[in-house]
Amino acid sequence: MDDVLQSLKEAIINGKRQEAGELTQKLVDAGVSPKRILDEGLIAGMTVVGERFKNGEYFVPEVLVAARAMKTALQILRPLLTQTDIQPIGTVVLGTVRGDLHDIGKNLVAMMLEGAGFRVVDLGVDVPAEKFVEAAKEHRAQIVGLSALLTTTMTHMPEVIKKLEEEGMRRSVRVIVGGAPVTQEWADRIGADGYAPDAASAVDKCKELLASLASPN
Repeated sequence: MDDVLQSLKEAIINGKRQEAGELTQKLVDAGVSPKRILDEGLIAGMTVVGERFKNGEYFVPEVLVAARAMKTALQILRPLLTQTDIQPIGTVVLGTVRGDLHDIGKNLVAMMLEGAGFRVVDLGVDVPAEKFVEAAKEHRAQIVGLSALLTTTMTHMPEVIKKLEEEGMRRSVRVIVGGAPVTQEWADRIGADGYAPDAASAVDKCKELLASLASPN
């Protein structure tokens, strides 16, 4: 089945949605473990996509079609992963902050994170600080991701961090920020733990933040 796993990886990389679904079903029917399909097919494929995106070989349209192919395969796998109690590598609560209705970048980050093995709780757009905190508590998230596309709405990011501090959650929850007007300087100023300029970088940064929680010293 190694050749089929490789074909699945290639289908993800090339954004072949139908083929990705068919190959995933073929692997499931052949008794290949869901975790192996996830690791060697979906995650392996999206890792290559992320690298190509960072290197300027892929752009947003290519990443979107690859992510959609990955999601098609994941729909087949998800019930099986749940049955076998395979845990995600971490949980990220994600949303566009209060007053902002833009979601293309956020959606791309969500798909890339899922492709990397994270569980993503997507709160959508125009999300108030309280909702981020409630979701982080409910889902025991290790990371909260805040997105904004407007300079007027990115000012709501510190509200979320302040609310997490008030609830005594900052030791156990890391905050990552991103969006067109957001910079590393802004992230530092508001006390965020990480900043990502694009979706592929967001995956790397979330893995880094996860590791920092595992070994805070």
